[in-house]
Amino acid sequence: MEISSNLSERERAERIIRILKSTYPRDKHVSGDPYKTLIKCIISQRNRDEVTDRVSEELFKRYPTIRDIANASIDEMREFLRSLKVGLWKNKGKWIVEVSRILLEKYDGKVPDKFDELLKLPGIGRKCANIVLAYGFGIPAIPVDTHVYRISRRLGLAPWDASPEEVEERLKSLIPREEWIYVNHAMVDHGKRICRPVEPRCNECPLRDLCPRIGVKTNM
Repeated sequence: MEISSNLSERERAERIIRILKSTYPRDKHVSGDPYKTLIKCIISQRNRDEVTDRVSEELFKRYPTIRDIANASIDEMREFLRSLKVGLWKNKGKWIVEVSRILLEKYDGKVPDKFDELLKLPGIGRKCANIVLAYGFGIPAIPVDTHVYRISRRLGLAPWDASPEEVEERLKSLIPREEWIYVNHAMVDHGKRICRPVEPRCNECPLRDLCPRIGVKTNM
């Protein structure tokens, strides 16, 4: 199928987002609890969404407040996560306790809303920092998870050999700032339903006319 070639890169990116928004509509974004978003993001690393949701619910049931978590020993938290079959439970147990203590000692128990400050916290990289900004505070950001990384490159929004950080910067240059938060929502939905890692459902894709890799067999 012929790909639309008379569009600029920015126009094509904006058209992609418009189509995704109409295909996967969401209510207007409302920011959540920055601290719970932060802890949930630490838990989510290399875990499936359903595991992350289950473990987060159990964790906050047992440790309802930041002080409860900060007062737990690292060994205790590690054992709790191990019992719930969480991947990387040793690292995550340490990060969850340490980050809670740092927030209490340095930030009066509040999560910072600045990207550079978030990166200083244990276990927090670019993706988690952006998730906290977007979903914890409602601040425009583009978290590049596996779905955003895969789909952006498949759609030609970023070079195939781009790093996650390069994908993030590329998307920010192509997509209006007011749409940044929606990018992650839309691409996660699209990645789960259509543009899957293996055997993507290209015949059902609403972006067929804009995708340079339609029909290309891939496991990326």
